[in-house]
Amino acid sequence: MAKNDVKQEGTVKFFDTLRKFGFISGDDGKDYFVHGPSGINEWREGKIIKEGDRVSFKTVMGDRGPKAEEVEIIEEVKEEVKEEVKEEVKPKKKKKAKSKK
Repeated sequence: MAKNDVKQEGTVKFFDTLRKFGFISGDDGKDYFVHGPSGINEWREGKIIKEGDRVSFKTVMGDRGPKAEEVEIIEEVKEEVKEEVKEEVKPKKKKKAKSKK
């Protein structure tokens, strides 16, 4: 696996803390697989990446596609912001038209 020495930036798209893997959406438009603790530098300090975090990382071509390594958190998402985003994504309920009799 050839490592790219240039750091990239992106946003954590998904991360499963139980299974310790996820995906980062790179600013280049590609998705990168990440596996902790091997790929995440702050793991040893007790920090775990979460959906919405801005991160920097180096890329490697893994067995199944592009992989992120040496992931470092640039900016952690605030929990209130995360909840607001979820609220915006919820589908709006359609109002039923009143029938005229």
